[in-house]
Amino acid sequence: MPIKTKALDKHLEWKGKLEVVSKAEIETMEDLAIAYTPGVAEPCLEIEMDEMLAYDYTGKGNLVAVITDGTAVLGLGDIGPSASMPVMEGKCALFKRFAGIDAIPICIDSKDTDEIVNTIRLISKSFGGINLEDISAPRCFEIERRLIEECDIPVFHDDQHGTAIITSAGVLNAIRYTRRRKGNLKLVINGGGAAGLSIAKLFVQMGFGDVIICDINGAIYEGSKFNNSEQEKVAKITNKENAKGNLAEVIKNADVFVGVSRPNLVSEDMIKSMAKNPIVFSMANPVPEIMPDLAKKAGACIVGTGRSDYPNQVNNVLAFPGIFKGLLSVKATRVTDSMKVAAAEALANVITDEELSDVYILPDVFNDKVVEVVAKAVADKAIELDLIRK
Repeated sequence: MPIKTKALDKHLEWKGKLEVVSKAEIETMEDLAIAYTPGVAEPCLEIEMDEMLAYDYTGKGNLVAVITDGTAVLGLGDIGPSASMPVMEGKCALFKRFAGIDAIPICIDSKDTDEIVNTIRLISKSFGGINLEDISAPRCFEIERRLIEECDIPVFHDDQHGTAIITSAGVLNAIRYTRRRKGNLKLVINGGGAAGLSIAKLFVQMGFGDVIICDINGAIYEGSKFNNSEQEKVAKITNKENAKGNLAEVIKNADVFVGVSRPNLVSEDMIKSMAKNPIVFSMANPVPEIMPDLAKKAGACIVGTGRSDYPNQVNNVLAFPGIFKGLLSVKATRVTDSMKVAAAEALANVITDEELSDVYILPDVFNDKVVEVVAKAVADKAIELDLIRK
């Protein structure tokens, strides 16, 4: 049976991938009095005096809101809030499976940035963290930025930062395998949206080398008439030589190519024009910018994709469960760039020198070490930066 048919059948069977399960046993009048009235008034009064006690007396400290407006769903595009619900439920199921975190899907029926920000801000006291999901660029940047300023809990846009963290971990191991050094690499990213810009910023933060982003108009450079406001900001820290031209021109002599764009945009000749033993992450889904077998045929040393049927899958499950587990464990107030770097380095180090190979530069999503090492790295960095509630 095709996977599409199986998926439809299972979703009909499940009628939702989540359910609410009560921890409180309510079988007697005393149980009822303790869990609800009159006993419940006591923790309410304690929290009224000290809001921090919500982390002790409620589930807030292990509860994440997975929030979308349905405008950029899984490569499906703007399908709306109702149609995005199966994806948000799936994300919540992954939180529970991989990190033991309770998560609730929230689909907002608005495309107005102010409405979305205000809605999330108003409900944020119920949660220990906010995971933004599948919100279109460039609105997603402003939404996240404003929520970070207005909320006192971590706000994390997974399409941006989760993808950037895992891609960076993959590049760390790829350059380890190909015996390259950070600092003087040429890295080309195709795709100037949420993921591409975030990957570029983290590459710069990690000191990989010169990063050039391309989109439909070619290389993104400072002052280009095609730049939106977010692209212009990133242009100030990338493309040091102000390179111009299309992808075929810019990719020449590149050490690393990362695609977060559209299918079949990269040819074998483009791969052949890259530096020796090139590293290729073609992550458009379900059809990548270049298929792995063609990239290998053209000389790519390492190839990663977003697909589960090829080696080196860039799968966000490798990042967000551990990141939020770490944040929640120390009651962190926000996510920083240095936490993202720490997460990427921890993820890369899951693979030992003995295990490292051209087809194994990223751990399997079911590797039990992943969540714990990423969580520890993030929690340790939050403590070091004193971005925790005490």
